[in-house]
Amino acid sequence: MRNDVLRINRRGLLGGAGMLALAGCGPNDLWDEPPVAGRPDLFVGTGGHGHTFPGASLPFGMAQLSPDTDNARWDACSGYHRTDGSIMGFSHTHLSGTGIGDMLDVLVVPTRGKLELVPGKLGSPDEGYRQRFTDEFAEPGYYRVGLESGVQADLTVTERCGISRYRFPEGPGHILIDFAHMILDSWDKGELIEQARMALEADGTLTGHRQVNRWAKGRHIHFAMRLSRKPDHIQFFGDGDTPAADGTTEIAGKRLKVALFFDDAGGEPILIKTGLSGVALEGAKAALAAEAPGWDFDGARKAARDVWARELNLVRVRGGTKDQRTIMASALYHCFLAPTLFTDRDGRYMGLDRQVHQAPEGELAFSTYSLWDTYRALHPLLTLVQPERSATFTRDLIRQTQESPYGPPVWPLQGVETGTMIGWHSVVVLAEAKAKGIEADYAAAWPNIRRRAFDRSFKDSDSSLGRGYYYDLGYIPADKVWESVSRTQEYAYDDWAMAVLADAAGAGEDAETLRKRSLNYRNVLDASIGFARPKFSDGTWWAPYDPIQIGHDPKKHRDYTEANGWQTTFLNQHDIYGQIELFGGDKAFENKLDAFFNAPSTLPDNAPPDISGLVGQYAHGNEPDQHAPYLYAYAGAPHKTQAMVRRLLTEMYKAAPDGVIGNDDCGQMSAWFVLSALGFYPVDPVSAVYVFGSPLFDDAEMDLGGGRTLRVRARGNGPNAPYVQSVRWNGEPWTRNWIGHATLAQGGELEFEMGASPSRFGSAKADRPPSFGRPAETGE
Repeated sequence: MRNDVLRINRRGLLGGAGMLALAGCGPNDLWDEPPVAGRPDLFVGTGGHGHTFPGASLPFGMAQLSPDTDNARWDACSGYHRTDGSIMGFSHTHLSGTGIGDMLDVLVVPTRGKLELVPGKLGSPDEGYRQRFTDEFAEPGYYRVGLESGVQADLTVTERCGISRYRFPEGPGHILIDFAHMILDSWDKGELIEQARMALEADGTLTGHRQVNRWAKGRHIHFAMRLSRKPDHIQFFGDGDTPAADGTTEIAGKRLKVALFFDDAGGEPILIKTGLSGVALEGAKAALAAEAPGWDFDGARKAARDVWARELNLVRVRGGTKDQRTIMASALYHCFLAPTLFTDRDGRYMGLDRQVHQAPEGELAFSTYSLWDTYRALHPLLTLVQPERSATFTRDLIRQTQESPYGPPVWPLQGVETGTMIGWHSVVVLAEAKAKGIEADYAAAWPNIRRRAFDRSFKDSDSSLGRGYYYDLGYIPADKVWESVSRTQEYAYDDWAMAVLADAAGAGEDAETLRKRSLNYRNVLDASIGFARPKFSDGTWWAPYDPIQIGHDPKKHRDYTEANGWQTTFLNQHDIYGQIELFGGDKAFENKLDAFFNAPSTLPDNAPPDISGLVGQYAHGNEPDQHAPYLYAYAGAPHKTQAMVRRLLTEMYKAAPDGVIGNDDCGQMSAWFVLSALGFYPVDPVSAVYVFGSPLFDDAEMDLGGGRTLRVRARGNGPNAPYVQSVRWNGEPWTRNWIGHATLAQGGELEFEMGASPSRFGSAKADRPPSFGRPAETGE
């Protein structure tokens, strides 16, 4: 059993005093005060396994300038962990909440004393150029810290530029630019930097380029940097930290560095502004010229703060506890960090075919699409509160689908298809957008989507292994392909999404084939035992079966993706009534969910650390079954959804560095909180409906674009009142336990009446959510 997995003690799982004491809302007897935007805490998620960073960024910006405390362990995937006691320096690109690390480009190290060229080990902060630190402060768009050398560092950003300000004590000081700095890992093999170059141009601009083979292998980054004060001496260092000859102004190799020396670094602060591009040096220079033409650090900080104030004001709440309001604002902040801008100011970007493309007039390209995670809640949240930006992402994904040799994107990072995780869930984001009325040329993406759906010869990546078996057998055999059970189910969900896109392209026969094939998920559900179970190529099941295990042969490979048999049993999102029928009907399915949430929270020794935040065998700290608490609503027991959702909202999130129970995964964990705290969740984003849960706040408002506002009220809400008694929409009774996106997106008032005891609201068959395009009451 792993000792690094948080296990929640089961206390009155679905009601009773134990669960009810967990909720933190206050009574909502005052309605005079309007909901307001909260103040995010940027350190939430920087501890535990949250993998977030506290530095400066703009919403969805390219430049993300932040301190790096470590680059060589899993919990430093973002370059930062709150428990670390020293800072290596400040780099310009980061990943928020991911389970794999990369980036950390252009590390700036302001310090004094002897020049050190290596950072030293995390456990030995007196070695190398590491520095202890104090007085950290962070707010959206700004970060500040005091270093033990006496330097105060201030960071802010524009969209494509990092701007830093360093106040040195009197006397000599220097700034090291470590262009060899990057995320490291024990499984990295070979040279991680393919090529690099730095040069000091005649006007004092320091420029550089490198090609990196970390996670996104072959990724290019270019930078252009200017300083507000001219150094008194400059020293370049080549591979092996070999000093270049005096007077050198250009150097090439792989692991390059340059030191900028100041005889008296005190006095006027030293400002550094750094433009970035994934295409060419010209793009980085253009970013500097247009976005940071002067040296007004405080003006740039204010501009960043103003941008964030507008974005964070899109969702406003009243009620709950102070901590819950902080969690809400922090979660919303993390939802607006990715995808990240990847277009130069002239519209050029690096495509997934490794070619430079020109975006259409007025369009933008983006990177850092953590699609296996974010299709579930982050993109549905953005379609509500950022519909215009969602439309931009939709058009971008269509272009990337056309350009990629792999078809629909899987996990694209700065012009590289990493192929990470399983399935090709960009089709879910596109299908959701189509279902929600976002206008785009979906037919343009269909040829490459169709090849991924049907063509056996189409280029495979790890994300799409086993498709031939899937076509021929209707499932992927566990003795042939790793993670076979999860692959079968996730490929089936992508079939469901691709059917929507086939219809959009006028390919009706393909759509019908894909809908039928989307039922392949059933072929790895053994109805006789009620579990997702590995099946071999001869049609036999793994025996003896143990749902706690992650594979039939732990020495070789897993049968599930970051999950075990329990969690994968509830992976299906689009055919809930079909699974209910397969498992013996409503009561049997309800009992199975009860068993899921009440099972012992034990895991095998070889379980990945991603399986965290356990309630029974439900793992809230990872994505595969995050919709499972809402499945009770389909079986006629919505009060159990309400109780469990309220419990998760209050137990799994904290206003503290370890306040995200698992990797935030580019905002997915945060988006679950935001939507669930508002009172609804998209079990199947492609269906364009939301299932009701238990709103956490007394009053909430969401700006929906076009002057529309959604207001969610929860009357009678409180610590002992998590249960929905009734619902009104714009003042009229609403009996359904779900609501469609088209209805919510019009704006209006959704009013919940809450109580301390379960009610029958939403339990009638006619009021249950639709699934597989069929109403619940008929099952047809």
